[in-house]
Amino acid sequence: MSKQELFSLELSDIKNLIQSNKISVCVIGIGRIGLPTALSFAKSGLQTIGVDINEDLVTRINKGDFPLKDEPGYEEIFREVISNKKFSVTTKIEDAVHKSDVILLSLPTPMNEENIPDYSALRKVGEQLKDLINPGSIIIVESTIEPSFIENEFVNIVENPEKKIQAGKDFGLGVCPETANPGEIIQDFEKLPRLIGATDEKTVEIIMSVYSHVFPVELIRMPNCKTANAVKLTTNIFRDVNIAFVNELALLFEKLGIDIMTVLEAADKKYNFQIHYPGAGVGGPCLPVNSYQMLNSAKDKGDDLLKIVKTARLVNEHMPYHVVNLIKDGFKEADKSIESSTILILGVSYKPNVKDIQLSPAETVIKQLTLLGTKVKIYDPYFKSTSIYDIQTESNLDQAVSDVDCAVIITAHDEFLKLEPEFFTMRMKNPIVVDTRGILDNHAAKKAGLTFRGLGRGNI
Repeated sequence: MSKQELFSLELSDIKNLIQSNKISVCVIGIGRIGLPTALSFAKSGLQTIGVDINEDLVTRINKGDFPLKDEPGYEEIFREVISNKKFSVTTKIEDAVHKSDVILLSLPTPMNEENIPDYSALRKVGEQLKDLINPGSIIIVESTIEPSFIENEFVNIVENPEKKIQAGKDFGLGVCPETANPGEIIQDFEKLPRLIGATDEKTVEIIMSVYSHVFPVELIRMPNCKTANAVKLTTNIFRDVNIAFVNELALLFEKLGIDIMTVLEAADKKYNFQIHYPGAGVGGPCLPVNSYQMLNSAKDKGDDLLKIVKTARLVNEHMPYHVVNLIKDGFKEADKSIESSTILILGVSYKPNVKDIQLSPAETVIKQLTLLGTKVKIYDPYFKSTSIYDIQTESNLDQAVSDVDCAVIITAHDEFLKLEPEFFTMRMKNPIVVDTRGILDNHAAKKAGLTFRGLGRGNI
């Protein structure tokens, strides 16, 4: 039975319980976002249980080993809440749910090979909750989902007709889409507004009371779950589309002899311009997936909807292939054969300073280079001496650059921002360098003797 049966209580009583830390929280899914979320709830004083099906992860955490070393600020919180016993983890969802008043779902929502959103984790947990929850519980979905998933499907999964338990009547069901940026989660949790939506007004009030206790940010009341989820997708699709726009400009500027970095720097001086940068592609668990989530919502609503989003996806998914063309063009200028050459990939993470290769454009670049008969080496400061894409990664940058024919900067990790053209000239066998992130200066690169190709840098 839910410890406090929150949904049946008066709001004033609920707020008193929250302020006195007498409610308990369960976070199902303790990955990149779920673990920091759980730690934040525990840090606020609420008893918090994390649940995950990954037994190795649960064992590691229970042994006191914090798994997110690239997430600043949270290891200290982890030590604190483990020490004061405000946080624990388990693989047994039934135990955690029965002990908890509030149940947060922070589960992955990837897409399959056909670019269709995969909500199997949410559906599976929803089926479990149907049999586990009792009247009074509050369920909050933080996972990123398409707008109407809660109203059209999830509510029907978790409601239990046999027990006569209904959302908005016997338990609360709402959403608070996560808005954190990997590598900057603690800052985002402390400054970014949160969106609150639910199937009924009382649940909105309860969730807002809980989250105001944990996060010192503005809480924005949404009219329903689908509107809250639509806002989350809109913000990320905005970025996906604008990156595609800049990527298209980069392709044109290469042919016009214009440096896109110079253009963007000047354009950013205008008050209503929001800068986005070109690159080898758009990866990670958010932007590509979010665009396809919205496209999935629109697929049976009319063929003429979201044309810009469709085009943006095509543009961004083309960029890794364009990078390969830049590499081939560099070899052509250097009068070297790309076949049987050795090419070093600098950075495989989908974004800077994060240990994460989900949907990284580096994977496509590497696959295409392998098909061309090249030997591919990888150096990434977050993936040293390990196997990525069936390639044993390098452990030392100086050694990795030695005796290669070409180096390709894919990810703008901080370690790479300090690189100068001479670093490559002095070490490489054939100093061909392709920079997809605007790190090296065009003129300095060629002055140093590099055969240089920069994405959108007016090479051709």
